[in-house]
Amino acid sequence: MLEWSRVEEPLFRPPAEADSLILQVDRGCPYNRCSFCGMYAGVPFRRLKPPEVAALLARAGRPDARRVFLADGDVLRRPFAELAAILKLLGERLPGLARVNLYATGTAIAGKSDAELRALRELKLRTLYLGLESGDEAALKSMRKAESAGLMVREAVRAQACGLHLSVMVLLGLGGKERSAEHARATAAALNRMQPRLLSALRVIPVPGTELQREIRAGRFAELSEYQAVQELRALLAGLELSRTVFRANHASNVVPLEGSLPKDQARLLAELDALLESGRLDRDSPGPAPLWL
Repeated sequence: MLEWSRVEEPLFRPPAEADSLILQVDRGCPYNRCSFCGMYAGVPFRRLKPPEVAALLARAGRPDARRVFLADGDVLRRPFAELAAILKLLGERLPGLARVNLYATGTAIAGKSDAELRALRELKLRTLYLGLESGDEAALKSMRKAESAGLMVREAVRAQACGLHLSVMVLLGLGGKERSAEHARATAAALNRMQPRLLSALRVIPVPGTELQREIRAGRFAELSEYQAVQELRALLAGLELSRTVFRANHASNVVPLEGSLPKDQARLLAELDALLESGRLDRDSPGPAPLWL
């Protein structure tokens, strides 16, 4: 059961953190300008001061918590001393603490030395959730992503070498119809270099109020149809050469839910996508119905 203390909406957390104690130590996102993202629209970014974090944890009333997720966006960007102090506090207050997870960016990882990343690992930081979105630099630039695929790949590899786990998210359809092939190819190549422990493929959705939605309405961005989205997912999956990764494409945005371990289940997943593409059930002209959460 999801629990947290004094939540300020909106609050987002990965599906895998459903049973974690959520501590909202930051509010919003320090960048908050990606064209496709409406997660923290209108939310002024603020970091809670250390005494506020201590008070937040005290109010949580979960001394038995074993897993903690630190929200909101890019908590790893905090100065090393502040983040280390938070992790030490969690270790002192939660005797059974096993791991702490959070959102991170390539820039935030780059701001920490190898020694600092290892020190955070010793303080029970385990999984960094990183939004790669695409390995296609042109697609990232068009979506006003704050950092390049090259930076994210390099820093993901370094973080894992320091003992941290990476859960990487990519967005199907981010290149639109124009760059679908390049997006799938470059994203697979970036992931092959990263070798993340966890990989999630979501489908980009034009969230109301975002720049992406305005671009679609103006005819400057062509969304993939349902059929093309599954084609792109198949191309991405076929290009992956991962040695030990849990793969999920079961978010509500996806056309079809998929889940498996790579490389063991890769052939099965590709066969399922091939059967779907041949079934005639997919809309070839439109993206299909919007998810219920829009």
